[in-house]
Amino acid sequence: MPSACSFCRIRDGDVFAHVVLDEPAMLAFLDHRPVFPGHVLLLPRDHVETLMDLPSALDAPLLDASKRIAQAVIDATGAEGTFVASNNRVSQSVPHLHVHVVPRTKGDGLRGFFWPRTKYASEDEAASMAAGIRAALDELAAGWPHTTLR
Repeated sequence: MPSACSFCRIRDGDVFAHVVLDEPAMLAFLDHRPVFPGHVLLLPRDHVETLMDLPSALDAPLLDASKRIAQAVIDATGAEGTFVASNNRVSQSVPHLHVHVVPRTKGDGLRGFFWPRTKYASEDEAASMAAGIRAALDELAAGWPHTTLR
C-alpha cells in the first residue's frame, strides 16, 4: 500500500521531485512552490513527524546536511545568505520533518514570516536550479567540513 505522506512518496520514487541530495539517511529536493528559486526541503528518509521525534542518531546527519545545503544554495544561486528553519506541527504543511533552506539577499522583500510562494517558470528552470545545487554540493564534498563558510 502506498504511503499517504507526500514526502515518503517522493522518497520512494512514486512522486517526482528535483532531488539535490540523496544520501542513506537524508533526502533533499527543490520546494515545488519556492519562496525564491533554490528553496530546498531537507528531510530524514525515515518518516519522522517533528524535530522532537527525530532519533538522536540523526541529529548530526540532519545538521550536517543542512549546513552543506545552505552553502550549496548560496554557491548555486549567488544569494548572500540563507534562512534555515523547520516548523513543528503548526504551519507544517506535510507531517514529515523537513528543513527549509531558502536563499536570501538583502532587500529581497521578505519580512517576518509572511512569505508569498511562487512557482518555477518551467520544469527546465527547476531542473537547471537542481543541477546547480547538486554541482555545488559535489564541489563542497571534497573539502567538507569547511573551517570557514563563505
